[in-house]
Amino acid sequence: MATGGSFLFGYARPVPVRFGNLHHPKRDMIWVSLAGPAINFIQALAWLLAFYGMSSLGVTEDYFLKMSLAGVVVNVSMFVFNLFPLPPLDGGRVLVGLLPWKQAVWLSKVEPYGMYVVLALVAFHLLNDYWMGPLMKWTLVALSLLLSPFEFLLKP
Repeated sequence: MATGGSFLFGYARPVPVRFGNLHHPKRDMIWVSLAGPAINFIQALAWLLAFYGMSSLGVTEDYFLKMSLAGVVVNVSMFVFNLFPLPPLDGGRVLVGLLPWKQAVWLSKVEPYGMYVVLALVAFHLLNDYWMGPLMKWTLVALSLLLSPFEFLLKP
């Protein structure tokens, strides 16, 4: 609002991919699609590690502790949401890469309408109840297991 709409930050946009640079486009597109969610997972891991570190150093300022936990939640949410298996989301592109050719072509034709389907699922709370909630819990468990060797930092 401050810039009159001329500067946008954090909005979704397609990632340009040069398919000519991919040796096996169908398979390699899976790796390209997994890059975004992987970064979100790594960032959630880093935020959780920051929380552990600050806790071990005796930081009591709520702002920093809550900021690090918010970083975990935001990145886990984006990780899980982007893995939803419907194009144009990353999970849909992974599914297209994994499916046999005929089914992959059919699913890729859904892409222009995919966001409308996702928005409808969000509006009716189906995405949260059946996808986001359960997968976020499993992701948080995975993060805590990965960082369990560092939990000794939380002990006084």
